[in-house]
Amino acid sequence: MFAPVFVCVTAVVCLLAAEWADVAIARAAAKMAAASAFIALALECGALGSEYGRVLLAGLVLCWIGDACLLSGGRSRAFLAGIGAFLLGHLAYAAAFARLGLAGEGLLVGAAALAAFAALTLRWLWPALPGGFRLPVLAYLVVISAMVVTAIGASWAGAPWTLLVGAVVFAFSDLFVARDRFVREGFVNAAVGLPAYFGAQLLLAASIAQVAATRSAL
Repeated sequence: MFAPVFVCVTAVVCLLAAEWADVAIARAAAKMAAASAFIALALECGALGSEYGRVLLAGLVLCWIGDACLLSGGRSRAFLAGIGAFLLGHLAYAAAFARLGLAGEGLLVGAAALAAFAALTLRWLWPALPGGFRLPVLAYLVVISAMVVTAIGASWAGAPWTLLVGAVVFAFSDLFVARDRFVREGFVNAAVGLPAYFGAQLLLAASIAQVAATRSAL
């Protein structure tokens, strides 16, 4: 599992350098290399060998497509397509987590926490959103919140910690995508958001092996 992680980390360092230097070709190459690395990690962790792994892999592939769409600058149709791809990816993640079993108490606690998170995020973003983006962003916020709630429910029921941390850090990284697109552009968004995003994806991919190990031990 070392090789995909090494490639991803190296690509993210190159991506940050490309962001700083504002070199579009280098940015695109590094970003897609990092995204391809988290898919490679999932496959190396046995994604094709379990239902959980296959559904999670589908989410990772959808996020890869989202990454490709978000390479376009500005507030374009490609950006909306990227939102759509990530939205479907989060639904796939939630479906994968649900296959591990969900604890009702964890779902309730998670729903309360994520409702507050979503409300605060929406209050922050809403004035800055162009009219055509309000509904897609609202839908995306609802879906990513549901994904994190499902991760909390699965973790409460005994799922690996990587699953929960990956889901939470993914949601955190999206705040910096939104900040860069709608509130205030700046390198700080990439410097914080990109390592968080790719780290989250690596954790989610690694959870495939941990789930398999846990089930084989039972």
